Amino acid sequence: MKVLANDGISKSGIKVLEKAGFEVITTKVAQEQVANFINTHQISVILVRSATKVRQEIIDNCPSLKIIGRGGVGMDNIDVTYAREKGIHVINTPASSSESVAELVFAHLFTGVRFLHDANRNMPLEGDTHFEGLKKAYANGIELRGKTLGIIGFGRIGQAVAKMALGLGMRVIASDKFVGEAVIRVDFYNDQFINVAIQTEPMEDLLKHSDFITLHVPAQDEYVIGREEFKMMKDNVGIINAARGGILDEVALIDALDEEKVLFAGLDVFENEPTPEIKILMHPKISLTPHIGAATLEAQDRIGTELAEQIISILKTEK
Repeated sequence: MKVLANDGISKSGIKVLEKAGFEVITTKVAQEQVANFINTHQISVILVRSATKVRQEIIDNCPSLKIIGRGGVGMDNIDVTYAREKGIHVINTPASSSESVAELVFAHLFTGVRFLHDANRNMPLEGDTHFEGLKKAYANGIELRGKTLGIIGFGRIGQAVAKMALGLGMRVIASDKFVGEAVIRVDFYNDQFINVAIQTEPMEDLLKHSDFITLHVPAQDEYVIGREEFKMMKDNVGIINAARGGILDEVALIDALDEEKVLFAGLDVFENEPTPEIKILMHPKISLTPHIGAATLEAQDRIGTELAEQIISILKTEK
């Protein structure tokens, strides 16, 4: 059987699949050619990340497909329900990238509270001529320890963020429509650990009480954070979105930053990917990354291996 890993797969995943007798193809096929490639090569499994879309047209026109795999959590680039109605297995790896995304959240938080995003723009330009001026400009940083982090969406990634926040000595509050309570286990290097029970609360309360807010919800039809939500927040709040573009109103965010309601933002995802708005890209109070939340070597190894094991399990069962 042939597997097309159109958005790539780790070497560890390839090894597991090849050992089980699968042929793994890592050729990058253009979106408009995917269906033709699947049919020409009789592909049984297509693996994607966020770039390739597997919509109804591909599902209808590719009878050889048995499995659609998404390396990561969100599956909004796949017509999941339709595929399953047609008897195709749809799989993903919801646990594999949680820690990587959570660490990126804190990369943006540390960057924001110490102005690293702006300092890294200006130091190469003015560091040798206006060193003292820059030193003064970036001298009003704040600490994360002791502050309140509000987590909107308290699934696997939200809970991984909570674990890191607790380790830093932050107060954690969370809001989630489907999770009432979660017990967060914080592990230490010497095998000791503590369990912290966190009850979720209404989003309005979270918005009012958080010093920093991070979003961890799937794609939505409407904004989760818009103008009204910004009004409820504390002054000088920091906000991070490493979940999905389109859940945060970027126009309202720019206004909130310019009005100094929001101290800084960290964005890994954007409303208009892969061409974010220039006002977002150029804003001095926004820390930017190009949708790399799960893009660590460790996460990609876990994702590849987990996908491979799921594929083998499904197809062996069907035999």
